[in-house]
Amino acid sequence: MKEYKDLRIIFMGTPEFAVASIDALVKAGCTIVGVVTAPDKTGGRGMHLQQSAVKKYAVENDLFILQPEKLKNHEFLAQLKYLRADLQIVVAFRMLPEVVWSMPPMGSVNLHGSLLPQYRGAAPINWAVINGENETGVTTFKLKHEIDTGDILLQELFAIGENDTAGDVHDRMKEIGAQLLVKTVKGLADKTLKETPQRSTLNSQLSTLKHAPKIFTETCKIDFTKTVNEVHNLIRGLSPFPGAFTFFDGKVLKIFKADIIRQDDIEPLGVYQTDEKTFLHFTCSNGLIQVKELQLEGKKKMTIEEFLRGYRFTAM
Repeated sequence: MKEYKDLRIIFMGTPEFAVASIDALVKAGCTIVGVVTAPDKTGGRGMHLQQSAVKKYAVENDLFILQPEKLKNHEFLAQLKYLRADLQIVVAFRMLPEVVWSMPPMGSVNLHGSLLPQYRGAAPINWAVINGENETGVTTFKLKHEIDTGDILLQELFAIGENDTAGDVHDRMKEIGAQLLVKTVKGLADKTLKETPQRSTLNSQLSTLKHAPKIFTETCKIDFTKTVNEVHNLIRGLSPFPGAFTFFDGKVLKIFKADIIRQDDIEPLGVYQTDEKTFLHFTCSNGLIQVKELQLEGKKKMTIEEFLRGYRFTAM
């Protein structure tokens, strides 16, 4: 039986969320023999080549890097075999073909941002907040054919506050998930982890199984005929990216933070004042959404105070 530090691990990931995981593994003394991440792409004002967050970390820590365009490329597969990994760890990466995820003798472990089998899919953090959940969690599981259906290794639950945004949950989750991954690697190495098929927990949840599909533009459009809670949750669930939006003075207005005001006398959309402050609100079916942070088309993101100081209203 190998010690966890002796396991040869290939890490696969791309965005900043995955950096916390690879950093935790490195600091725990794990042997990362290779890092697989997205190819560099042009971006920014000068259209320079941009490296992924995971690649930047790998470069800073002198880790061997692979950036395949296609995961079934023969040269890439040959390089993977040459690295002789015992285990692959996947965090916020592409869907892997079987020839890749089945290659290591210990298989491939994925970190998913929900308590599986709930919220399978591309956007589990967003949908948990949009649906008004008061808790979520992270799951480590073994990859198999169907996406997010593999046997569960470990899970950890944590709370979602009533005003937490998807960004807040993301930032807590990446740290909790990183530590859960280290725990998972240690458990796999010393053979103390039991794999639990998702079907064993699925039957009792079939009537309430929730999914986390990709977020599209239409998902982000605010429907103010809904309740203030539903609108507030949509705003939180899409903040800071991609942002819930509506139209204001003929322009797209993204709302990133808002408060709920419940009152029987529902006022129309508009600006109103108290003795101390000026507010912008939108009317919902059972109250008002008071905007706190926003971005008007063509402008930078700003607080409502900054917006109201400088904006001239052409129509209400």
